[in-house]
This record gives sequence, C-alpha cells and structure tokens, in this order.
Amino acid sequence: MPIYVTLRILARGDYRALDPGVLLAIQRTGRCGVLNRREWLVGAGMATLHAALGGAVRAAEPAADGAATWTGYKQSLPIDGASGFDFLFLETEAEIRKELEIVRAAGMGAVLTTAGPNGRYWLDDEAIARAGKTVDQWHAIAARHPEHIFIVEKGADLTPDGRRGRTGIILGFQGTEPLGENPDRIASYRKAGVRVIQLTHNRRNLVGDGCMEPGNAGLSRFGHEVVERLNAERVVMDLAHGAPRTIEDAIRAAKAPMLISHTGCRALADLPRNVSDAQLRAMAGRGGVAGIIFWPYLRKDTQPMAVDVIAHIEHALKVCGEDHVGIGTDISVRPVDRTPDFEKENREFMKAMVEDGIFERGRPADLYTFIPDLNMANRFEVLAAMLSRRGHPDSRIAKILGGNFARVMREIWG
Repeated sequence: MPIYVTLRILARGDYRALDPGVLLAIQRTGRCGVLNRREWLVGAGMATLHAALGGAVRAAEPAADGAATWTGYKQSLPIDGASGFDFLFLETEAEIRKELEIVRAAGMGAVLTTAGPNGRYWLDDEAIARAGKTVDQWHAIAARHPEHIFIVEKGADLTPDGRRGRTGIILGFQGTEPLGENPDRIASYRKAGVRVIQLTHNRRNLVGDGCMEPGNAGLSRFGHEVVERLNAERVVMDLAHGAPRTIEDAIRAAKAPMLISHTGCRALADLPRNVSDAQLRAMAGRGGVAGIIFWPYLRKDTQPMAVDVIAHIEHALKVCGEDHVGIGTDISVRPVDRTPDFEKENREFMKAMVEDGIFERGRPADLYTFIPDLNMANRFEVLAAMLSRRGHPDSRIAKILGGNFARVMREIWG
C-alpha cells in the first residue's frame, strides 16, 4: 500500500481500511490509536513508517571506496544519539539475517533507541504499558542475538572490554509521557534498563513545552521535579525537541551533564527544532553534548547533504568546543533503497509534511529525511573520513563520533 494512501487512512482514523499486515506492523510501533495525520508525521517519522510498511527500505551497500574510510574507526566508539535497528518489525529469519548484516556493516559502538511512545499526549496508562512492552521486547531481541547486540546498562559497557565488538542498544524515551504524573516511575524505568529520558517531544506535556509550541512556556513545577529525579536516579536527561525556554530552564536546573541528542544549529538554519548559540554554550558549560541531526532542519531551502552536516558540526565546535559535539541522526541505521516507488511515495509524504507545517513551502518536492550522500550503513565512518580530509585531528573526530556521548553517559551512570 503506498505511503500516501496509508497517511490518508490514518488521517481519517479508518484503520479497518489498512492492509492487515500494515495494521499489525503499525500497531507494533505503538502509534495506532486516536491520532491525526500531523501526530503521525511528527511522532513517527518516515523511517518508522517505512519499516512498518515493509520492503520500501532495504540495506544499501556500504561505501567500498578506500578513500571513504577513516583509519581510526575501529578504535573509536561510534554512538548515534538518535537511531536504531529494525528488529521490532522483522518476522522472517531472512529479514533478521539482513538486519544483522547491517549491524556488522555499520560497526557502531552503540545507538540511542526510542523505547517509549512519542508524538502524542500519551498521558494515561497506555503510555506506561506500551513503554514497558517495548523495553521488554528489546531485552528479548538482545538475548536472541548476544553476539551482535546488547542492552547498555552501565558506563563500563561503553568501553572496548564491555562492548566486545558488539553494538550496544541504549534505551531511551522521547518524552516524559510514560511517567504520567508520577516521577517515582523514573526509578522503575531505570531498573528496567532505560538510561536516557527526553523531557518533551514537539508538543507540550506536563514537564514543559516542546519546540512546536508557540507559547514557549518553559519548564513547569513538575518539570523541575522530574529534572531533579533524573539526576538523583542517574538517568541521562535529553533536551532534544524542547522549546527554547524549556531547554534553558532545564540546563539551569540540572546538577549533571545533559544531552541535546539530535538537533541543529539555529545560527545556520533558524528553525524551531534547532538550538541557539546561547543554548549550546549553556549546555557545554554544564558538560553536556549536542548531537547533529540528519533531518532537513540543517537548511531552510534545498536538500541537506553531507556538507551541511559538516557545517553544523563545525559551527557547534566553534561555539562550544570539541568536547561537546556529537551526532544524532534521527534515522534508522538501515539505509534507504531509493527505488522508483520510494521516490514517488516520498514526494507524497513530503507534500503532506509541508501541508501540515513540518517543513516550509518552497522546499524541493523530493526532499528527504536522510542525507543522500551519507545513505549507507557505515555513514559514521564515511563522515569521519570527510572530517579528516578537512583537517580535523583523529582525537577530535573520535570525540564527535561518540566519545563525547560516552563521557556523559559514563559520568552519570557510573
């Protein structure tokens, strides 16, 4: 079923009109419920929808050009601050084997993966149930493939001895909705393996305003309590998607370093999802790290490319220093297979995104939510080679690729 047809069905809430297999896959993502098209677009993102629909996204071959590799990659600890693998959506052994090939080709040290519902209000027991179910699913998947992936639980896991050549899955929530009105649940989620909690998604919740809220109301009283409990329970606080005042209030309230796991620099692209230089400096002053996103928030006109990713990385380096910059792609590790069907469906998807105000009018019809010239499993290695050719020293590149994220996580988790 074409993506744009599915979007229209979701918009009117007629789930019975979906293909049974598509409905089952969407239900597994935790997105099926009373939601409109805007909620689906903002909350799920295209990568998740592709995974749910199946077949539209397949692995591309890793870059084979020796010039596209970085000699320090195997000695580094690459960490994507917003990504994941597609195991939750796979059923056949052939699909699983292919995903394991992607795990090996990427060579990631760890990926921060969303295990909680986002993009909706979710202020009820359903959010708690779905979050718990997804956390349990990830533990089961890791148990089935212990030679390839594992659940990261402590700082020592982000070392060569702890990793042992595997890729760590860092479980996180993109929003505090699974807490409901009870910050005591932070301790329970930590016990279950959740190690990072983002305060808000795009919308307002009980903690504070997300970046798409015009009111920019900042952190609530409950939000201050949540920040305090996150620090006390040694859970990493993530400020991505926050409104400016929410980010600023949380940085002032924090007693530990924080992440802005996937964002861009507002000085280069003045968009709500990006952060200002002042916010970058404040975050760095508390020892935090900002990860540069791969979505089309890196520029306001044409399709972002690798050069734009580098421009945002280098701007952030100038503003807050090499100890405070990382990468949070906000896309699946699995590369996109740009078939004719995909290109057609992507145009319909982007048209809907513009209509719903996610992207500005005038952007290209074939805008993508990934970086076309980094559309390979080993994208971190390729990007590292580009940075190296621009004169960045190996030690700095290793920090950007994941060393800085690892430092914050080790400090907080112990």
